Amino acid sequence: MDLSDPVTFGRMYDEHRRGVHATAYRVLNSSTLAQDVVQDVFLRVWRNPKKFDARRGELGSYLRLMARSRAVDLWREGQASGRAEDRLKAVVGHEPPRPDAQPDHLALASADRSTVRAALGRLPDPQREALVLAYWGGLTADQIAVKAGVPLGTAKSRIRLGLARLRDDLAPLRAAELTPAAGAVAA
Repeated sequence: MDLSDPVTFGRMYDEHRRGVHATAYRVLNSSTLAQDVVQDVFLRVWRNPKKFDARRGELGSYLRLMARSRAVDLWREGQASGRAEDRLKAVVGHEPPRPDAQPDHLALASADRSTVRAALGRLPDPQREALVLAYWGGLTADQIAVKAGVPLGTAKSRIRLGLARLRDDLAPLRAAELTPAAGAVAA
């Protein structure tokens, strides 16, 4: 089967698009995202038709496997993005305070955020960018390397070094949290 032939490709698309969509939909539970997966799968086949090897299995199975893999990737990205948004809201403080929050707790949380922001500000730009992209942007080290145009090892080193510097910079704050308040009576 010559998938680089437009007529053959069109027939193949008509025959398998519903199965590819159903596979992606089962993972994503979103018709819109599943349609994106369909487009991505068939675009990949169109761009590189030689990747399919009929000796290794049937075309429908190959397409559904590609769809499931891409759908899982999208699902994971959505999960990471959601967690990143939650972390960003917590650090930046965009969520309104709960009505039952005590003023002293709010003041401490605000001071902690300011301290973390200041510590981030003291990092070298490449390390700060890597940490922000990783922890608040939800990007992987691979994605950070591509975005920054550096090797993967460099991106990982920037994250590791940035975390080490933050840990060292914030150690006094952490020690103060663990030390009992002055005047506290031991039980």
